[in-house]
Amino acid sequence: MRLKIGGSGVTGNGTGRAGGVARRPVLEVACDESGSDGENLTGGNTDVFAHASVALPVDRAEECVREIRHRIRSPAQEYKAGHLLREKHRAVLEWLLEDGGPVHGRAHVHLTEKSFFVVDRVADLLLGDAAEARALFGHGPGTFGAAGWREFLEAANRLLRYRSTGEPPAHTFLRTAAELGRAHADTDAGRTLLRLAAAGAAARAYRARLAAEQPLIPVLNPLLPSIVRTAGHWSAGGRPVRLVHDRQNMLTPRRVAWIEERAREEGIGLAGVRLVHSRLDARVQIADFLAGIARRIASDELGGHGDPGLTARLRPFVGERSVWGDAGSWSRIGPGAENAGRSAPANSGV
Repeated sequence: MRLKIGGSGVTGNGTGRAGGVARRPVLEVACDESGSDGENLTGGNTDVFAHASVALPVDRAEECVREIRHRIRSPAQEYKAGHLLREKHRAVLEWLLEDGGPVHGRAHVHLTEKSFFVVDRVADLLLGDAAEARALFGHGPGTFGAAGWREFLEAANRLLRYRSTGEPPAHTFLRTAAELGRAHADTDAGRTLLRLAAAGAAARAYRARLAAEQPLIPVLNPLLPSIVRTAGHWSAGGRPVRLVHDRQNMLTPRRVAWIEERAREEGIGLAGVRLVHSRLDARVQIADFLAGIARRIASDELGGHGDPGLTARLRPFVGERSVWGDAGSWSRIGPGAENAGRSAPANSGV
């Protein structure tokens, strides 16, 4: 058998022998996301991005979808996470997530806290030190106040995004960082902003590159690095994995090729990415349910009004390499008390 890797097509089933050594069968995993607002991460409709994946056989996924429809009994042609999140369907949601339920041990969710992702990306771009992001994110709101912190986040988001109108984004960001930094120069967070304000040449050079050509991999889009992390999770035991993903405008053949190349660079056993329409694959429908459910539960925890029962059910599915900056909510939603307040640095490939 021969695997064709690249673009969105894969041929072969991943079995057979190579060089006289039996190859392990490819594990096929279905994926979908929830919470995409493009590059508007600080002023969009959601504060959390969730990328969910399930490793279910097709027949098991179809059975699960039928059971959900039977229990909810909605006339809707296509079910979404919102159906399960209604209070009157709480029992169905708990059944889906419970130990021994249809996706227990067969699903994974990579979460991204959007505001932290912005801070991480701007610190990495201008300071070359993503480690600065966690300290700044932890102390920034208390140091600058809610209004000052929001102003900084919006300026950073505008600096990094491809499309922008009005005042040059680099000018706005550098001015905002300098003013807030000077006003709080006796604090660690203030000194970090002054370092960012001093990186004017890097900020202007970045905007010049965006003006010259739209980047293949947008700095602020969490989908692409999330897919790499998902492949890494499922192939961690050495088994090759093929991702079956809901069709997305973002997933062009060139970007799929980037995902596959990035995975190879990181030693991840990604055998390929195949794009399908969610309505044609029950496994992707289950991933869609899980992504929407996870985003809502995580967002509620981030906002300080989480449901302990639902959080406890979601927690086993949450990936420890999720990109999360808020220590309090992570101690509740993260995978294990030993990881409280801790997450991997963002890894967008930029």
